[in-house]
Amino acid sequence: MHTTFPILSIAIWMPIIFGLVVLAIGSDRNPGPARWISLIGSVLSFIVTIPLITDFDASTAALQFEEKANWIERFNITYHLGIDGIAMWFVVLTALITVIVVISAWEVITKNVAQYMAAFLILSGIMVGVFCAADGLLFYVFFEATLIPMYIIIGVWGGANRVYAAFKFFLYTLMGSLLMLVGLLYLYTQTGTFDLATWQAAKLSMTPQVLLFIAFFLAFAVKVPMWPVHTWLPDAHVEAPTGGSVVLAAIMLKLGAYGFLRFSLPIAPDASHFLAPVVITLSLIAVIYIGFVAMVQADMKKLVAYSSIAHMGFVTLGFFIFNQLGTEGAIVQMISHGFVSGAMFLCIGVLYDRMHSRQIADYGGVVNTMPKFAALVMLFSMANCGLPGTSGFVGEFMVILAAVQYNFWIAFGAAVTLILGAAYTLWMYKRVYFGAVVNDHVKSLVDINRREFVMLAVLAALTLYMGIYPKPFTEVMHVSVENLLSHVAQSKLPLPQ
Repeated sequence: MHTTFPILSIAIWMPIIFGLVVLAIGSDRNPGPARWISLIGSVLSFIVTIPLITDFDASTAALQFEEKANWIERFNITYHLGIDGIAMWFVVLTALITVIVVISAWEVITKNVAQYMAAFLILSGIMVGVFCAADGLLFYVFFEATLIPMYIIIGVWGGANRVYAAFKFFLYTLMGSLLMLVGLLYLYTQTGTFDLATWQAAKLSMTPQVLLFIAFFLAFAVKVPMWPVHTWLPDAHVEAPTGGSVVLAAIMLKLGAYGFLRFSLPIAPDASHFLAPVVITLSLIAVIYIGFVAMVQADMKKLVAYSSIAHMGFVTLGFFIFNQLGTEGAIVQMISHGFVSGAMFLCIGVLYDRMHSRQIADYGGVVNTMPKFAALVMLFSMANCGLPGTSGFVGEFMVILAAVQYNFWIAFGAAVTLILGAAYTLWMYKRVYFGAVVNDHVKSLVDINRREFVMLAVLAALTLYMGIYPKPFTEVMHVSVENLLSHVAQSKLPLPQ
């Protein structure tokens, strides 16, 4: 679908422009204007993405809402945007999560308010750019640019070890991405363009495919993150402010998984099939081993951070069993994880704002003083376990069903995470919320206010809606996933002379 209205550019640049305006006029002496302009900017940026849902044509795999303009003509680099059924929901999710993050910080952030809000608005626009880019170099620019606002968010507004966590986050993700740049430059030398569709159609022999796959894999695996390059994530989550953790879990981890769908699988399909057992093995380790690691955590944030790694293991598993159900299930899991993990971190933030502790041992009996809040947390905890009727069940069920068709024992290993997920999530819930009130701090807790209820209720409604009626989410991506898998199924090895 071509359009003369640059809806994707507006979705990218509107939050960035609002962020720059907030930076320019913001003042700590009067933070009110910065808050309101940030809220208006984030809401307008979300409204702009609604036509992507209402006007989307689910019957075609072609890019829709396309925009194309020359950028660096000498190297045939274009400002080329477009979305398909795979990218569409992530653009909308990014805009929605940004609204929720702005609301979550309304009363909590009191210092450098303008800079905090601006960092999230700018980050939102950049992340939307990643999902919309149809030019390899444009993708890389947006992909790398996401590091800067998040580095600042963790380093300035984070906890006691924020500088260490921010540096570790930046170093891990940058080193992986530099190898991806080498791969992009190689593809340019072979095709003379940075156009993603041209790269996906190019014939490549096995050795270049394997090397390209490894380069892309290291960039995207760090971002997901996959075991064993996951160690930056728990540190980043623990030290990041609540909004930083929400965006990191709900959106930024998806950038790596999305990269597999745009680069690794369609550009190097033969290498993808050849190395699939390695990726499946790493995914199962993430699903099972990291689940056990999560069970022994004493810090609520660290526990949910490790659970994110386990859930994202489901995503990479779904991609590399190469069937329609598995790939769609993995994408659904990514969307659901955006709702559920974002909500889990918001809930931890609500408690931290009141007691300034994330230690499970410092709580107990919270349901007695915060009953409305405890009910919402129970819903998100059940979704995190994969309870039927919640969004957490849909993607995991689809991936496990697809894995059964691929290999029963792989499916059996993946299904173990449902048991582990229930164990660590419900055990945390039991210790924090159930039982008698354990101390005066818990006794003095006040239930959630209207602002906190609204941001959690939105995510609760989406979690239930997707769990009960997932068709609107899956039917949009069906044709695009079918087209992707047809690319992956065809060998790109040059025909022998």
